[in-house]
Amino acid sequence: MEKISINNENKILSTINSFFKVEERGSTIKTEVIGGITTFLTMAYIIFVNPAILSATGMDKGALITVTCLATAIGTAVAALWANAPFALGPGMGLNAFFTYTLVLGQGIPWEDALGVVFISGLFFLMLTLGGIREKIANAIPSTISTAATSGIGLFIAFIGLKSMGIITSNSATLVSLGSFSLPTVLGLIGLVIMAVCEVRKITGGILISIAATTALGIVCGLVDAPSSIISMPPSISPIFMKLNILGALKISLMGSIFSFMFIDLFDSLGFMMACYKNMGLVQGEEGKKGLGRMLHADVSSTLIGAVLGTSTVTSLAESATGIAMGARTGLASIVTSFLFILALLFTPVVGIVPGFAAAPALVMVGVFMFKSIGNIDFSDFKLSIPAFITIIMMPLTYSISIGLSFGFVSYIITHVAAGEMKKINISLWAIGALSFINLIV
Repeated sequence: MEKISINNENKILSTINSFFKVEERGSTIKTEVIGGITTFLTMAYIIFVNPAILSATGMDKGALITVTCLATAIGTAVAALWANAPFALGPGMGLNAFFTYTLVLGQGIPWEDALGVVFISGLFFLMLTLGGIREKIANAIPSTISTAATSGIGLFIAFIGLKSMGIITSNSATLVSLGSFSLPTVLGLIGLVIMAVCEVRKITGGILISIAATTALGIVCGLVDAPSSIISMPPSISPIFMKLNILGALKISLMGSIFSFMFIDLFDSLGFMMACYKNMGLVQGEEGKKGLGRMLHADVSSTLIGAVLGTSTVTSLAESATGIAMGARTGLASIVTSFLFILALLFTPVVGIVPGFAAAPALVMVGVFMFKSIGNIDFSDFKLSIPAFITIIMMPLTYSISIGLSFGFVSYIITHVAAGEMKKINISLWAIGALSFINLIV
């Protein structure tokens, strides 16, 4: 009987190995499992942070917790089964900030219409991806602008995090100033220090550890109520499921926002995917090209699914790189990550008590991660440094990612025309510049 059990186990392992090409890619099942767990620990903070950001729009926080886990689990499973890639997909931090602070709170758009914007941007993505145009557009956009956009979004997110922690407050004379050090602010600072220490010490899951520790301190200090239970059925998604308003998003005034969602997702995901495939040694081979194409399809389909479920753009997350660094090379790692997010649904009572001052430091830390790409910009060349600087600084100052991008594209064209280098401005870039100019006027 024991021999039969062992034989069955070997058959299962052999099937898994064959389906995901584990040995073929120089990995092992154990390595893939460890990689999947590592990716989950690194990105699990989105279960707390995404609902905290999106709930500011008036969306139900309990439903958002469930949807965040579901959208991430589904998107990651699609990447595993369709593309056989060790990538995790979930609500992007820059994109959910754009959704909340630019569209809903900034422009006064109902969150239902904003979900419609996300869905339409996903449809455009789908058309671009199926037609092979997505890569061509990516190649047409200057790397300086895409890099500056990543840095600018990082600065914008960090600004929101500091504001949510109470470190920065509004001031009628100077616009912003240092806030008072209340107990929640102090606990938020402690959480930020914990995150920083974990990153310096290279401790996996530092953001998650900090959120848990700061929430525990909040309970001890009487600022947070302890959960009534540890495990329960997840909250219903009905308050936000299928509530997107596509017709409400079909407005000329929202075209710039749709373009911004597309742009941010396009460059973040494509650049990240290409870098990871290169690290895995697959980008040059036929399998790598096929896998990259399928990952683009997975990215697009996840955005559409996420909008229907009730969350902002679902995209490939950079935290996947931690699992890849642990040796993950196949979709088996993503299956493990996906399963853990499904398992996390049972612990929503614990997730639901996480206060804003515990989640806000994560925004600052994510901002640091994104801002460090600024080192790739050549600031010695004013044709590049001026549009890059304008892109970065205008995002937090105007409280809008799309406006920062629009200023960046327009200024890039102006500086290159002034330098007599119009040949470097291709047709696609002229078109994007025109759309950006219209976005600023509208």
